[in-house]
Amino acid sequence: MNDLRNYAAVTGAYWGFTLTDGALRMLVLLHFHRLGFSPLDLAFLFLLYEAMGALTNFIGGWIGSRHGLKITLFSGLGVQIFALLMLSAVNPDWMLLASVVYVMLAQALSGIAKDLTKMSSKSAVKLVVADEDQGLLFKWVAILTGSKNALKGLGFLMGGVLLQVLGFDWALWSMAGGLVIILVLTAAVVRTDLGKAKQKITKRDLFSKTREINFLSAARIFLFASRDVWFVVGVPVFLYSQFGWSFDEVGALMAAWVIGYGIVQAAVPRFLKNTNDAQSGAQAAKLWGIVLAVVSFAIALGVSPEIAAKLGGDSTAATVLVGGLFIFGIVFAVNSSVHSYLIVAYSDHDKVALNVGFYYMANAIGRLGGTLLSGLVFQFFGLAACLFVSAALVVLAVILTWPLGKDTVLTNQPA
Repeated sequence: MNDLRNYAAVTGAYWGFTLTDGALRMLVLLHFHRLGFSPLDLAFLFLLYEAMGALTNFIGGWIGSRHGLKITLFSGLGVQIFALLMLSAVNPDWMLLASVVYVMLAQALSGIAKDLTKMSSKSAVKLVVADEDQGLLFKWVAILTGSKNALKGLGFLMGGVLLQVLGFDWALWSMAGGLVIILVLTAAVVRTDLGKAKQKITKRDLFSKTREINFLSAARIFLFASRDVWFVVGVPVFLYSQFGWSFDEVGALMAAWVIGYGIVQAAVPRFLKNTNDAQSGAQAAKLWGIVLAVVSFAIALGVSPEIAAKLGGDSTAATVLVGGLFIFGIVFAVNSSVHSYLIVAYSDHDKVALNVGFYYMANAIGRLGGTLLSGLVFQFFGLAACLFVSAALVVLAVILTWPLGKDTVLTNQPA
């Protein structure tokens, strides 16, 4: 019961943090685009955010296993508060290079904060579900992951609205104040070392993973790169600059996409009822990966200039883009939910924080690569090229999930 109460508090704090994380991404993207930053400049603003997320997951999982998840959670909230205040000090009169470097550093702190809180919450779910109840574990992981993304989508909307109504600085200050309240309330509830390993965790454990976890983590890199190659810069800037959408309209669409994505994630166990162990989860990952690859190629073809011109021009391209990306979101949500379940299913209690941290390090590496590609490909080749690259990355993710569940290939011994 005590673990359940602590888990509820950790999850609540993560939900509150997620709202600010989504809002901050939209604030930074739209504010600095308005100041004249190019798509490549905007991509660079998020590079250290993703890079520090990778490092944080790698080290944070080890810290969480050795010292408990409380320290990683509280540290994440505190660092995010500082990052928000730091960003509010940006001066529009600074030289471009100085602004980019300063914002990159602030975003690096936000990346550390995001992954400390995410690793804490996603590790905690393993501690309150019995090992033999894999169906319940899948359901809880899906609900946590789905609710997080729904709230992040709401954060996108909140960021666009706050920028439109309050302006950049006041938006940041209001979010920092909200996180201070969350930190104080969580500290009053969480008093035990949730997630602290009973056995000694050594530095060697940072690298000693089962083959299943290695393959799944590698697949995660390409899966999330396939999303961010169009999601981070391409689609929001395209809608703003090519179709003349306002900040809150762009924020509303991105919010609707992520909220819908989160709702689907949470509902995945209801229509994948036969996915109740790691073996069936591996088969689902392969099947839905193939479906995602087909959808990705279809959208890329539909928005390519040559085909769009034959079908009716910009209006048709807009319809294909918006409608296609919502279909992509549904299928991507199924893939992400199954992958998130598998990493927890493949982990034991003592090393769950360590393994989840390693896995989300791979997740952050994928977002880092996708973010850089998003700026580069969009600036030099356009949105259709971003989507073709996305489709190719999905294919690589599917290839890496193919060995999962094959006993002749995989063992339960560390690789």
